[in-house]
Amino acid sequence: MSDTVAHAVDIAPMSVVAPEVEFGPDCRVEELCIVGRHTGATGGSARTVIGAGSVLRSHTVLYAGSVIGERFQTGHHVLVRESNTIGDNVSIGSLSVVEHHVTIGTGVRIHSQCFIPEYSVLEDGAWIGPRVTLTNVPFPRCPDVSKCLRGVHIERNARVGANVTILPGARTGARAPIGAGAVVTKDVAPGAVVVGTAARAVKSIDDLLCPVGLDHRPYPPMNPEQELS
Repeated sequence: MSDTVAHAVDIAPMSVVAPEVEFGPDCRVEELCIVGRHTGATGGSARTVIGAGSVLRSHTVLYAGSVIGERFQTGHHVLVRESNTIGDNVSIGSLSVVEHHVTIGTGVRIHSQCFIPEYSVLEDGAWIGPRVTLTNVPFPRCPDVSKCLRGVHIERNARVGANVTILPGARTGARAPIGAGAVVTKDVAPGAVVVGTAARAVKSIDDLLCPVGLDHRPYPPMNPEQELS
């Protein structure tokens, strides 16, 4: 951290902050935080910027390579990875995880124990309740999983209730409230109220096809030896 901003930032002695991190004035980093030390996929080449008036509470881990607006706040034990763009007045609750290449708009509230994976987009004013899980992998451990990732998109001022799960690529329209515990499998229209969930058998694993049109099966048939391994 440069000498020109050191006087404006309160960093607890037991925290680790990389010297390249750029803080705005009046920021506070509490005990046992790690800021800008892990580079992830950026290799350390991208800037790490944290806006004025931000507060990183104890045990927050913030990778290098994100640009974060003013008055950012984290709860305890928050992980924010690299290559993210985060607006002003954003708060992330305790024990939540934000993966890389996520876009978070101004005034977004993410409550505790949420998972926000790569390529998610949360527009201005979105509200994410506790223990919400966004997903981006249609078929886990697919041979070409990195080519099939599809981020969730939450539009402006949408509200996602506690314990909601949203499946890859689903878009929640502006101002739409999603009721607690719902499983969202497809796009939600702006302003629509969505509730409920019900699991049901729909097909065999051998019927699954790549959702982005690649010429492979997500789970090829296995021989007896593979099935036992």
